[in-house]
Amino acid sequence: MAKQHTIGSSVSLSGIGLHTGEKATVTLNAAPENYGIRFVRSDVPNSPEIPALLDYVVDLARGTTIGINEAKVSTIEHLMAAFAGMEIDNCRVEVSASEIPLMDGSSLPFIELLEHSGIVEQDADRQFIVIDKPMMLYQKGEVAYGVFPSDHFYITLLTDYGHKHPAVGVQHTTMFSLKDFAKEFAPSRTFCFLSEIEMLREKGLIKGGNLHSAVVVQDVELSQDHIDYIKRLFPDEGPITPGTDGFLNGTKLRFPNELCRHKALDLIGDLYLLGKPVLGLIQAARTSHAANHEMAKKIREHLLAREELAARKKNSYDVQDILTALPHRYPFLLIDKIVDVVPDKSAVCIKNVTFNEPFFQGHFPGNPVMPGVLQVEAMAQAGGIMGTYGKDSSEEKVMYFMAVDKVRFRQIVRPGDCLRIEVKMLQNRRGTIKFAGKCFVEDKLVCEAELMAMLAKKEG
Repeated sequence: MAKQHTIGSSVSLSGIGLHTGEKATVTLNAAPENYGIRFVRSDVPNSPEIPALLDYVVDLARGTTIGINEAKVSTIEHLMAAFAGMEIDNCRVEVSASEIPLMDGSSLPFIELLEHSGIVEQDADRQFIVIDKPMMLYQKGEVAYGVFPSDHFYITLLTDYGHKHPAVGVQHTTMFSLKDFAKEFAPSRTFCFLSEIEMLREKGLIKGGNLHSAVVVQDVELSQDHIDYIKRLFPDEGPITPGTDGFLNGTKLRFPNELCRHKALDLIGDLYLLGKPVLGLIQAARTSHAANHEMAKKIREHLLAREELAARKKNSYDVQDILTALPHRYPFLLIDKIVDVVPDKSAVCIKNVTFNEPFFQGHFPGNPVMPGVLQVEAMAQAGGIMGTYGKDSSEEKVMYFMAVDKVRFRQIVRPGDCLRIEVKMLQNRRGTIKFAGKCFVEDKLVCEAELMAMLAKKEG
């Protein structure tokens, strides 16, 4: 079984935030088992902690931002990808400003920082999100994701910017193992189009950006007047020259498909906001941070539904379990199966009404009808399961009836019907419980009532 990891010693780096232009120092610290990844705003009073989880994502406009109340940390995706790629489960990230430094636009500076710190194996087992069925996501007929079962994490991704510039075109990449991340994906830099960064700079955005902090695709003609205009937008830049290969200043790519690899890097970082590593095959096309987030939420929703189903199956009973849970016996045991129980909250039970029931011998033999009082008793027994399930031997309880109110019989129950009994806790005070019960045949309500009972310690 794989173990959790943290870092060996505290390490720091400093740089400028792309969007804010603020200088920030990021310090990575070791953290205990099951701590997760948490960002701490060291420059804010009381140093609020922000867990790196989907529930704390507050903005996805041009990067991934997490926050609690007024405290936020933006552009976390490159650092999160480094954590995922190096299999770091627990780390306390202190940051002195509202944005993680862009550095060279890749995850490589963070990988080098983690390598310098060292990686420490911990005693606790790693917890994985195991993909057990295919999941798909489509947006606007262009963005597409497919998630499929696999015994390890691997990713294949396509980008298509051919309509914007032929130098970018259609690119494809595949990562067969996270062990390839540090060398083959972490160095890939973020990219942008020259026309786009001109527009953003004109609006007072990307205050910390420069023409060397990303791969700049030259999608506009560069006359001398235009070069002079760019220099006014970026006054600290050196010489600006047209690129012969489609990239400003003749920037050389680190990989032929570097732009696509960076999109895979972003996806890996965004998926790590699930809080656990994924075991599955990820196929994606034309991704974005917002779409990555939607895919991650879809995975989480499936995971929660699967856990709920497993819990329900775990809490399902057959008749032998019921004989252990309830003091009632034939012919007065009126529950055949518990299909769902949430202790002290709700329960769903089944009673199969057969012609062999002893009460039919004397209750309208020529026109057999299940007595209403026995339907109420069935609800009471279901309430007993709800109120006593899960108690250990030191607090084993038995339920005694106290009152019945608001009883309504809606429809006749006959032999051959399957009675579904649903009970829900309304009040639980000092051993006295009040709950609502309903009986259904198929989808039709046949009986309902409110019941009150006392839970007392079982004697003997």
